[in-house]
Amino acid sequence: MHCSTRIVDTPIGPYVLMAGAEGLCRVEPAGEQARQGDAGDAAPAAAAHAEAAARALAEYVAGRRRSFEDLAIAPAGTPFQRQVWRALRAIPFGSTASYGEIARRIGRPGAARAVGSANHHNPLAIITPCHRVVGADGSLVGYAGGVDRKRWLLAHEAVCADGASRFAGCADAGEALALPV
Repeated sequence: MHCSTRIVDTPIGPYVLMAGAEGLCRVEPAGEQARQGDAGDAAPAAAAHAEAAARALAEYVAGRRRSFEDLAIAPAGTPFQRQVWRALRAIPFGSTASYGEIARRIGRPGAARAVGSANHHNPLAIITPCHRVVGADGSLVGYAGGVDRKRWLLAHEAVCADGASRFAGCADAGEALALPV
């Protein structure tokens, strides 16, 4: 696939976003080797998807966006993984759900561990909000980006969700929540 790549600076470190002609295919914390730009033969649609996703992620961390439903996404995964990822996108902003709840929502009540595995393999961090999945007791269990990032994302959403005018003061609150990475 010929990808277009953007890097977005966030309070929890830079994130790399990769898109192809069909839509956004990867969002993850940027590693040392991350490079912004387009493959020499990237389709114009890939660049447009990457640019839209970069704007959307910047809006989210600034407290001006709650969902990513308007983005074209094209995550690679098994049918089961894609089913779990659709269920993750249905978790409301500022809310959480347990692995068991997600398993029940997709009609597989005994599949909490498989849901956890699909959650772990989510290629669209933040966009498909795997950070909203918690342990059965509400504890912050594993997150591929690290539990500190998960804690920040959940706190950011809680502050923004409680804002009197939905987003009043969220950017300031989000900045105050910045964690060392």
